[in-house]
Formats: sequence, C-alpha cells, structure tokens
Amino acid sequence: MTDTPSVTTFVMGDRLPWPDDARVSLDNGPFDKGVIYHSGRSQDCEIRKISALGVTVGSDLAPALGDKASIELATGQRAAGKIAWTDRGELGVRFDDSIDVIALLNRKLVSQTRERRTMPRIEVRSPLHLKCGEHFCLATLRNISARGLQIEGDDLPAIGTYVSAFLEGLNIPPGEIVWKRGRLAGIEVFEELSWTSIIPWVRALVRQR
Repeated sequence: MTDTPSVTTFVMGDRLPWPDDARVSLDNGPFDKGVIYHSGRSQDCEIRKISALGVTVGSDLAPALGDKASIELATGQRAAGKIAWTDRGELGVRFDDSIDVIALLNRKLVSQTRERRTMPRIEVRSPLHLKCGEHFCLATLRNISARGLQIEGDDLPAIGTYVSAFLEGLNIPPGEIVWKRGRLAGIEVFEELSWTSIIPWVRALVRQR
C-alpha cells in the first residue's frame, strides 16, 4: 500500500476537464481508479480529471467519437455520456447530465479514514499574490491540493526559492518553488492544507461565479 496521494484533479465550475491549450500536467500518477463501460464491456481505467461536465480518463480503449459510455468512480457514482475525444491512451467523456463535483469531493473525503484524510487536487482559477523576500508579484492559481499549489505568471521565482502565497479568503502556509516550466511553477507548502479550510473556500469561490 502506498502513502502517495492521488493526483486526480477535480475541476471546479462549468468547465470541461480538458484544456484547449497544450497539456501542462507533469503527473504520472497515482490516479483514482474507475471503471469505463462501453459497448457492453467494462474495463478498469484511471480518472485523470473530472468536472461537472465531463471526465478525462486513462484507458487503452479506442472508441469512436460520439459513442455512448459511462464511468463508475471509486465512490460508486456512475455518470453516463458520450466520447468527446481520444488521444494516446487518454479519452474524454462529456456527461449527458452534469454532476455535483463538491458532493463528489465530500464522498471521496468521507471514504478515507480520518487519520489519512487528505484534500484531493482541485483545479480552480483565482488571482494570487506571491511574496519572495521584499518582492511581490501577481500570479494565477491553477490548482491546489493539501501539499501545494500550481501557479501561472510572468517572472516567477527560481526553483528552490522560499515564497509566501496570498489568496483572498484562504490562509496558505509558506512554501518552496519545487518545479518550473515556462510560465508555470509548483509550490510545495511546508505545512499541509486541510480539507476543512479548502472546501469552504472553494464553495464560496464557485458561488461567486
């Protein structure tokens, strides 16, 4: 059994969980497990990203665009939809009916033991101020989890730099820039963020939009 947390991303808001721009993920897993149902068959798959409108899964299936499919999540919830795209071991399913991602997050947290309960990764766009020494810069939060943040911006600090991130309505512990690629960077926080602080912040942010 591994203690490595899942890097499955829960995308907030009415957005499809696949970007129009180039992929920016550096993740190799582990991801939440699921089951995909297609043409009367079922097969295990990995849930890479999920939103209210659809899901990106890792699977070696090669369905045709527009085929009906459904996804069963580790929580037991099943969502039906149609194949929207396929590409090199990944495919996207657009749901027929939207799902409640906050409720899905809550079920995932409840399914974990209290001692190991860890906040999953959440994709959400929000302005963020970054402090490095006496220098402040503006960036955009792309995703947040118990252990850190992915941010986007110009002239971000170098790898190894200690930083403080400031988000309206959420206290973020100090951290360190642990990777950087182009306009993207990853911050590993020195103290884990709790789900009891992130979930209310996400709810409030979604209600504002």
